[in-house]
Amino acid sequence: MKIMDSNSIEQLLERYWQCETSPEEEAQLRAYFCRDDVPRHLLRYKELFAYQQAQQALHLDEAFDARVLAEVEAPVVKARRMTLTARFMPLFKAAATVAVVLALDNVMQHSFFTEVGEMATADTIGKQISAPSVALSDDVPLAHEKQLMDSLHRMDKEKEFKE
Repeated sequence: MKIMDSNSIEQLLERYWQCETSPEEEAQLRAYFCRDDVPRHLLRYKELFAYQQAQQALHLDEAFDARVLAEVEAPVVKARRMTLTARFMPLFKAAATVAVVLALDNVMQHSFFTEVGEMATADTIGKQISAPSVALSDDVPLAHEKQLMDSLHRMDKEKEFKE
């Protein structure tokens, strides 16, 4: 390796900062800055290249892996035997939740008339009702309510007969 003057070192440093140097040129820079007679204006770079040289000399010894593995705890695996029922329990819970929601939905769609003594359970999903909408109240006598209910039943029977 030839000894270079400070001008060529400065040019080499410029190429080094632009990441355009080869490994051989970087070795020349490290060798140059390890010397004792580095010019004053280049002394600020000496510590960088000295640090790189020192770090290259450091190596891990043969027992490093063994020491690290001895410090790391072995993971403890707690295996449980799961039955088929335990595996499907989340599915059972989801199915029960869906059943409860559907049952509540079904109850909400039906009307209950306990005052009349009978339960009207007309399924109106997908059907078009042609009967007049009548609101039943406590002010109307029961006989009138009975007449309205009978007329609604009659209309349903006529509709079934036509179909």
